[in-house]
Amino acid sequence: MTENRILDLAMAVMEDMKAIDVDAIDVRELTSICDYMIFCTGTSNRHARSIVDRVGEKMKEISMPVLGIEGYDSGQWVLIDLGDAILHVMLSDVRKFYKLEDLWSIGADFSINEN
Repeated sequence: MTENRILDLAMAVMEDMKAIDVDAIDVRELTSICDYMIFCTGTSNRHARSIVDRVGEKMKEISMPVLGIEGYDSGQWVLIDLGDAILHVMLSDVRKFYKLEDLWSIGADFSINEN
């Protein structure tokens, strides 16, 4: 893996899990809380939680801690703090409502699909 192994692994998991509209934004120049904001859409609450579960499993396999998970019970917007990256897994309506990518859009874009 490259120096961005957390980003690479999270992106690979989301692709494998059939997450929709995966987008990662480099926010290193914008904030000190993380290097990347990652966004994707889940097709259902269960799908969103499954994506987060799989990302957590893969991080554990490479001995990278998950620092926190919020919103898991509802599954509408699940945030997983991976240290260098923060992953937002949202249902479509929630993602459209909050438009978080617009807040961070002045960073570099690493989109992998446009479904």
